[in-house]
Amino acid sequence: MTALVLGVFVAVYAGLALGRLPGLAIDRTGFALLGALVLYAVGAIDGAGIAAAVDMPTLAVLFGLMVLSAQFYVSGFYDLCAHRIADGGASPHRLLALTVIVSGGLSAVLANDVVVFAMTPLLCHGLTARGLDPRPYLIARAGAANAGSAATIIGNPQNILIGQAGGLDFWRFLAVCGPPALAALAVVYATVAVVWRRSLAEPGRLPGREPPPVDRRGIVKAGLATVALLACFALPVPQATGVLVVAGALLVSRRRTTREMLAHVDWPLLLLFAGLFVITDAVAALPAVGEAVAGLQAAGLEPSRLGVMAPLALAASNTIGNVPAVVLILALLPDLGPAALHALALLSTLAGNLLLVGSLANLIVAERAAGVGVRLGFRDHARCGVPMTLASMAVAVGWLLMVT
Repeated sequence: MTALVLGVFVAVYAGLALGRLPGLAIDRTGFALLGALVLYAVGAIDGAGIAAAVDMPTLAVLFGLMVLSAQFYVSGFYDLCAHRIADGGASPHRLLALTVIVSGGLSAVLANDVVVFAMTPLLCHGLTARGLDPRPYLIARAGAANAGSAATIIGNPQNILIGQAGGLDFWRFLAVCGPPALAALAVVYATVAVVWRRSLAEPGRLPGREPPPVDRRGIVKAGLATVALLACFALPVPQATGVLVVAGALLVSRRRTTREMLAHVDWPLLLLFAGLFVITDAVAALPAVGEAVAGLQAAGLEPSRLGVMAPLALAASNTIGNVPAVVLILALLPDLGPAALHALALLSTLAGNLLLVGSLANLIVAERAAGVGVRLGFRDHARCGVPMTLASMAVAVGWLLMVT
């Protein structure tokens, strides 16, 4: 049984690294679900084991934040932000700065994947209409979304998981991870400005498009819900409870049906988490795996050390992805302390900027841009991704050494 469980684990994580199989349309969520189903079918894990493995508070927080983002989305808020950036008449460098600030700021309090999904097409249309090359702004959008999301415990899926696993405090997390995340935003801007300086030297045409329609009441409702959510983090209540109460209030509406709101929830991502929880729990329970981890720790390769965690996060995030990497690390090392968890969240998120495949936000930007005729290639991203990631991670490591 040990060989079978390890075989399923290797096959699933190889699929996560590749993203697909030639000739098949199966994606990362499919790999995770199939792996969990195989383990259940062969008796490697039973129904009770599945129920114990799936971290429901994490899924609840992620679901609630998706509902909050859906409220902003259906109200036209993201479209309005993209329009104000691209059609505000700003110079290319100021436009780049606005892209970084808006993407990073929104991603700190909303799910970064939803932010880039919603805003990318309209931003491309606005930039193209002005005769500007959209690629540097798209790279800045993805890089800033990743960097900004590193600041808070609710900025991205892996931070949510880490926060729930370690019972981390929202405001303490912000104090530790916020400053290097802000520095990373500056690094994103500076890197793109230098690498794409020729494209940014073109002033482009003056904007002339009308703003998109918005539901102002819906935006106010979403804003109040965000304030209520942040207030919940200051109260002695479980984070999952506060997030679900806010999400439930948003679903009570006279204008938006529940079906319309839930259509914007990323169900495949929730299923990906569930499948990975089951697979990694089955692997972590194997005696051979426990012995191997203990051997590595005895040899001095302790992942809680920054000298080990930084290269580990960089390699894992750009092969299997930062979400699967964090799920695996937490399953194999369940006793990481707050300092190590803060470092894991910060470094695994910043590492996602290295390559186009390093984070889901990067892939979403590229796919959404391609849908409107703008091609953002692997090399285009890597020209900025490699230097911005190495610089921001170096800053983050230095900061963590000072505060921990």
